[in-house]
Amino acid sequence: MTLPDRKADFSGVSSSVDTTGETTGRTADFSGVSSSVDTSAGVVGGGREQTYTVERGDTLSHIAKRFYGKAGEWNTIFQANRDQLDDPDLIQPGQVLRIPAHDDRG
Repeated sequence: MTLPDRKADFSGVSSSVDTTGETTGRTADFSGVSSSVDTSAGVVGGGREQTYTVERGDTLSHIAKRFYGKAGEWNTIFQANRDQLDDPDLIQPGQVLRIPAHDDRG
């Protein structure tokens, strides 16, 4: 004996959304939030080598533009990281790349 196909009955289901800002009058607590800012100031003005962690969608050209102001400087980063890069088009999120200081570029 088989039972007929029955569909779930959601007729008695309801939902509501409460936001802490509107219902409690309290403000959000951001005390545990932290951030960091990467800057190219030390690199462009000369200085020390930096590192950069590759993020999804990055290219060496984009990273070079960020640190050196010119996308065409991508080969500087590629050459500094030949120990872990065989192809400049195959960088992976999570890789930590060396960014040579402006004065260290060839």
